[in-house]
Amino acid sequence: MSGARTGLSGFINTLEETLIALLLGLMTLITFANVIARFAFNSNILWALELTVFLFAWLVLLGAAYAVKTHTHLGVDAIVNILAPGPRRVVALIAAGACLLFSLLLLKGAYDYWAVFADLPPTSGRWFPTGFDMKARSQSFYEVQDVPMVGIFRFLEDLINYGDSYEKLPKVVPYVVLPLSMLLLVFRFAQAALQVLRGDADRLVASHEVEDELDEARARATEGED
Repeated sequence: MSGARTGLSGFINTLEETLIALLLGLMTLITFANVIARFAFNSNILWALELTVFLFAWLVLLGAAYAVKTHTHLGVDAIVNILAPGPRRVVALIAAGACLLFSLLLLKGAYDYWAVFADLPPTSGRWFPTGFDMKARSQSFYEVQDVPMVGIFRFLEDLINYGDSYEKLPKVVPYVVLPLSMLLLVFRFAQAALQVLRGDADRLVASHEVEDELDEARARATEGED
């Protein structure tokens, strides 16, 4: 795994990688348990499918930010490769700026969508936040369809649901990944822009790990022939 291991950046790296590994492991475990329940016991874990969908959504959204950090998003770099280092750096900075702006727009939209489930006011303004919409109707009582309420989240009943109990998991819990992942995406694109400015990188997309491995394999094969 790449990235700094000290300070705030190191903490975020470790948290990101741990969450992604945990999500993948939980998805595998729950799916396996549901298969066993179906074929061995002729039963079904009712909430397994919905929970797996939520976990997969978390995996994809958090993985998008992680892929920015590791430069593993796919992209077309045919034009970038023929540019000189100077113009290539300019193009990379323009791309980083565009991606950063887009991720900020996504962050606003993600927060606005999630805020009503958390009994918080969404932002006003169509594109950029101009304040908070204090008249927005709270949807903190909304629940998911199948996943039962978990004891560790009971505090939400008094915090945002005015003392009413939840039978199912409130939507505020699984949907919190929306603003969280978009905030991470903003952070990672800002990091990528700084890497380009410092000269540590010349593009945002498609690290050439596979090509490097092929070159190493060819070199070893050539050495073996000699």
